[in-house]
Amino acid sequence: MTDNYESFKADVLQLTKIDLNAYKERQMKRRIDSLIGKHHYTTYRQYVDALRKDRALFDEFVNYLTINVSEFYRNPEQWVTLEKKILPELMKKSSSLKIWSAACSTGDEPYSLVMLLSKFMPLSKIRIMATDIDLQVLDKARMGLYNIKSLKGLPDEFLRKYFTKVNDTNYQISSDIKNCVEFKQHNLLKDTYPVQCDLIVCRNVLIYFTEEAKDDIYRKFNAALKPDCFLFVGSTEQIIQPEKLGYHTYQSFFYQKKA
Repeated sequence: MTDNYESFKADVLQLTKIDLNAYKERQMKRRIDSLIGKHHYTTYRQYVDALRKDRALFDEFVNYLTINVSEFYRNPEQWVTLEKKILPELMKKSSSLKIWSAACSTGDEPYSLVMLLSKFMPLSKIRIMATDIDLQVLDKARMGLYNIKSLKGLPDEFLRKYFTKVNDTNYQISSDIKNCVEFKQHNLLKDTYPVQCDLIVCRNVLIYFTEEAKDDIYRKFNAALKPDCFLFVGSTEQIIQPEKLGYHTYQSFFYQKKA
């Protein structure tokens, strides 16, 4: 682009409430420049003016900024740890768990949590809070229609019990599972966090943020957790020196808030 990226970031913040300063600049700028080029704009100013006038273009841009790559039971071995160690430990303390799926994308993760929890308690007692900054993916999550590719890691028992085959490539999740999840829009960088959580799941999202933004979010997650409760992160997001952020490592990808 021929004009100022700093001004563009300020315009994006005003328009979308997304702060591009918190993302790794080279990677994000490359993605944005590619999208702008696809629409044949030559300056950031032209593109911002178009975003203000064209709702479809605006929605495409927000969807493009928020990295929505998700699947059910992603990294299945980590879900085994959740089932065999984390949830039993939490349920020793309380039979009613407050669980937050942060940056939940298209709903694969919170729905996976509901299905796993159904092995411990009736669906009527399960309530997951699921949030994302992107309204489009939240709409997709509420719809609950998934391509078979996103279900490849899901245990067969859950696929048989909770999904209906729509055609050769798509499956619909049951209303019984959908009713256990409350989806809301939430910006990890600026919005208020919930409190007294037993488990926070935020996976494969923070890799796109700067180190400063990541540390700030991890501290906010820590404040949102009850003592001795858990943060579950993605396979590329192990926290360096978790003690400085108020955690200790319980097991790879699972961090426990210090009492």
